[in-house]
Amino acid sequence: MSTSANTRSWVESANGHADFPLQNLPFGVFSRSGLTPRGGVAIGDWIFDLQAALEAGFFNGAARTAAEAASRDQLNDFFALGAEARQTLRRELLHLLDENSPQSARLQTKAEVLLHPMGECQMHMPAHVGDYTDFYVGIHHAMNVGKLFRPDNPLLPNYKYVPIAYHGRASTLCVSGTPVKRPNGQTLPPGQEVPQFGPCKRLDYELEMGVWIGPGNASGDAIDIVDASQHIAGLCLLNDWSARDIQAWEYQPLGPFLSKSFATTVSPWVVTAEALAPFRSAQPPRPAGDPQPLTYLLDPADQHNGALDVELEVLLLTRQMKAQGVPAERLALSNTLNMYWTLAQMVTHHSVNGCKLQPGDLFGTGTLSGPQTGQFGSLLEMTEGGKHAIQLPSGEVRRFLEDGDEVILKARCKREGQVTIGFGECRGVIEG
Repeated sequence: MSTSANTRSWVESANGHADFPLQNLPFGVFSRSGLTPRGGVAIGDWIFDLQAALEAGFFNGAARTAAEAASRDQLNDFFALGAEARQTLRRELLHLLDENSPQSARLQTKAEVLLHPMGECQMHMPAHVGDYTDFYVGIHHAMNVGKLFRPDNPLLPNYKYVPIAYHGRASTLCVSGTPVKRPNGQTLPPGQEVPQFGPCKRLDYELEMGVWIGPGNASGDAIDIVDASQHIAGLCLLNDWSARDIQAWEYQPLGPFLSKSFATTVSPWVVTAEALAPFRSAQPPRPAGDPQPLTYLLDPADQHNGALDVELEVLLLTRQMKAQGVPAERLALSNTLNMYWTLAQMVTHHSVNGCKLQPGDLFGTGTLSGPQTGQFGSLLEMTEGGKHAIQLPSGEVRRFLEDGDEVILKARCKREGQVTIGFGECRGVIEG
C-alpha cells in the first residue's frame, strides 16, 4: 500500500524530507519532557502522537483499535495484530496527514499536542524483544571473511543450502544513540599458547538490517514460505558490534558468544512492510552451479518479488574529526540486494523445526557487504583482518574502532517514480 508520489502533507517539513515523507510513516516509541513513553509516527521533522490523536477522537472503528495498540510504550501489541490492522491504520494516517484531508484544519489547530519536534524527543526501543536471532545471509561478507581464514574454501558446504544463523542476546539490544562500552574478554595474542584477559583491541561494527516479527506461530507449527511475509511487521537498521579478537578465540566449536552479546544497536523507527512495498524486487539469480533452495524454502512469488532494494551506508566520525569540524567519512555503500536469502526464507527456516516466533522478536540479516572495495560492511573486511589501515580526512588511521569513534548507519529506498524514503540513523559511540 503506497500513496502517489505527488501527494503532499500539511506537515510542511515532510514534503521532500529525505527519510520521513508522507509516503513512509514509520512507527516508534518516544518520550518528551512531561510525556511518558508512547507510540508515534515519524512525519518530516515531527512525531505524530498517537495517544493525543486518540484522545482528540481522530480514529474510529478498526483504525482506532490499531492506533490504540500502536500508541502504547511498546509496539508488540501492534505487531501482533498483523498486516490488515497495519494497513488500516496506515490508510487512516495517510488520510489525516494529507494536505487535502477534510480534517486538516482541525488537525492543525491541535498541532501543539499532536506534533512533537523530533529533536526534543527521546527515542526508545520500539518493542520488548523476547528473542533475537542474527542471520548470515550477506554472501559477499561470508565470502570475504571466509577468505581470511580459508583462502581456498571460503564458504562452508552448508551455506548455500541453509540460512545460517545463531541466537543472540536480547538483553543487550539498545536504541540508536546509546553509548557502547568496549567489552572485556579472553583473547589469544599471536604466537602465544595461553589466553589473556582484558579489553577488546579489535572492535568492529557490522552493517545489517533488522527484521521485526509481527504475528508469530504456535510452538510446533512451521510457517509456510507462502505465508512468511505476513509475519514481518517492518524493518530497521541494525549494528551488530563485534569484538573480533575475542571472537577469534571463542568461536570454535559453537560460534559467537561474548564477542557479540555486549551490544547490538537498532534504529528507533520501524519502516513497515507497506511503506517498503514499492521497493520490492526480484531476488537476484544464484550464480551458475549453485543449488536451488530446498522445496520448503522455494516460492516462485517470493523469488519474483521477495527481495528489497535498499541502499545502505556506513559513516565514521572520530573524536578528532568532531573537534576539527570534519564531517563523518563514508566507509561503505552497499545494498540489501546482496542478501543470498530472502526475508521470507529466513522466517520460514527459523520456524521449520517448530520454533515459536513471537510479536516483537528481532532478526538481524547479517552483514550486508557488496562484492567490491567501498562496499564492505565491516572493518574486518576493509582492513583484511587489520593488515591495512584506513586513512581518514583528519589524518588519522584506523584498523579497528578506537574510543570516541562514532559509527553511523543510514539506509534509503530510491526508485524512479517513487518518493525516496529512509530509516533515519543508527548511531553508537565507543566508550572505553
